[in-house]
Amino acid sequence: MIHKETNVGIVGTGIYIPKGRMTAKEISEATNGIWTEEAVIEKLGILEKSIPGLEDGTQEMGVKAGLDALAKTGIDPNEIDLVICMGEEWKEYPLTTSGIYIQEKIGATRAWAIDVQQRCCTTVAAMKMAKDMMIADDKINTVMVVGGYRNGDLVDYRDKAMSMMYNLSAGGGAIILKKNYNKNLLLGTHIMTDGSLARDAGVKYGGTQNPITVENMDKAYKSLMIFDEKHMKDRLNEVSMENWIYCIDKAFEKSKIPKKDLGYLAVLHFKHSMHKYMLEILELTEEESIYLSNYGHMGQIDQILSLHLALEQGKVKDGTVISMIAAGIGYAWAANVIRWG
Repeated sequence: MIHKETNVGIVGTGIYIPKGRMTAKEISEATNGIWTEEAVIEKLGILEKSIPGLEDGTQEMGVKAGLDALAKTGIDPNEIDLVICMGEEWKEYPLTTSGIYIQEKIGATRAWAIDVQQRCCTTVAAMKMAKDMMIADDKINTVMVVGGYRNGDLVDYRDKAMSMMYNLSAGGGAIILKKNYNKNLLLGTHIMTDGSLARDAGVKYGGTQNPITVENMDKAYKSLMIFDEKHMKDRLNEVSMENWIYCIDKAFEKSKIPKKDLGYLAVLHFKHSMHKYMLEILELTEEESIYLSNYGHMGQIDQILSLHLALEQGKVKDGTVISMIAAGIGYAWAANVIRWG
């Protein structure tokens, strides 16, 4: 029986970012001039973003991030009891289980592994699952949440409706959590989903509904798209910010910490005006977050990258209260609270 005061803390993070870069100018050129370089920088908030090389498969980037986390924390891979893979489904081989592959490659032979998926919300959700599983199961003491992301491969920059996804980039991230670590505590998490948006965006070709054929092959591999632009935009305008703030409020309520104590926001990359608005609502300064304009949007890796960079830059110190926030197509919103130190 586990004592009710069990805590779960973050031991450390690992990151892998490919060397390839796509600049704002190159994004502008890929849109055939629909977006100017200046607009890509000012409105979309992208100076440049990481793009994958030949060896940068989704699973392989997860392996590299996992190995980086082990190296940085000094954790023995045999200590890991569970690997939760939050990496994307666009990967080297469909129907292979990424977590099991990563487990093998990082030497976590004692662990068992599982893949979970909630698009760009997956890391926040997987961290909650890791904590809840550690509290419920006395055999799970150390968990790695890990994965890779390169959904940018599927973006057709000539599709005007897809401007919200021109920032999709590539990378891998890992975060190691430990039971009764007594520091860097993961506290409350709140997640919301809205099924009315479940069919508003996705990859059009390649599933059972629209298999890839000789006729559609040319467009199939760039067919991440918004299926119902009006519904998606109208619905997000109506509920998105409200849902996000609700998730943050509930996460702080569950954590029994006043929201005014928030000292660092680990937030995904989205358009610059929205980022500034979010900071204003939360009464934070630009120094209390990192805008990922040199990285783009690595999906669910963003929160790990943001924490990783904040620790490097001294923005997170002992006593800093952090909130990781995320949103993913489908649609999902999430926030957690972490007390560092």
